[in-house]
Amino acid sequence: MLKSCTIKGRCLGFLLLIYLFCGMMAGNPWKAIAGGPSSENSVNCDMQQGPCTKHLGDMIVTLDILPKPVMAMKDLTFTLTVSGKNLSSEPLMDLGMPGMNMGPNRVELKRVKEDVFEGQGVIVRCPSGKRTWKATVTFPQTGKVEFVFDVIY
Repeated sequence: MLKSCTIKGRCLGFLLLIYLFCGMMAGNPWKAIAGGPSSENSVNCDMQQGPCTKHLGDMIVTLDILPKPVMAMKDLTFTLTVSGKNLSSEPLMDLGMPGMNMGPNRVELKRVKEDVFEGQGVIVRCPSGKRTWKATVTFPQTGKVEFVFDVIY
């Protein structure tokens, strides 16, 4: 420990150890210092630039959110386009934050064309200040895809 470096009676070395420990609990011991993303918060979609596409087996799933820029606390339209498989039922979409239980925030998707589904929803502002969100789209009896993206506060 660094005995000579104290601020108001607290050792900076001890504070640094606590800071690093918090980073380790988040999955990356250097995140607190370097500011790098942890694996659970890895953004895989730049929703601000346009739609994002994922593959699920033979299906191609594209998600778009309007209006742009995608902002928290605004009414948003979620458009899901599915190709490669005829769906007999609507997919399910849940909004949340990676690595955090946010409670239910489901976007009810309705079929607007043979392969296009739309729904309305709101992405809430997280008190922690984190801006990374995910939309988990579940296709009953097929599987799910996750779109991880940043929103603007």
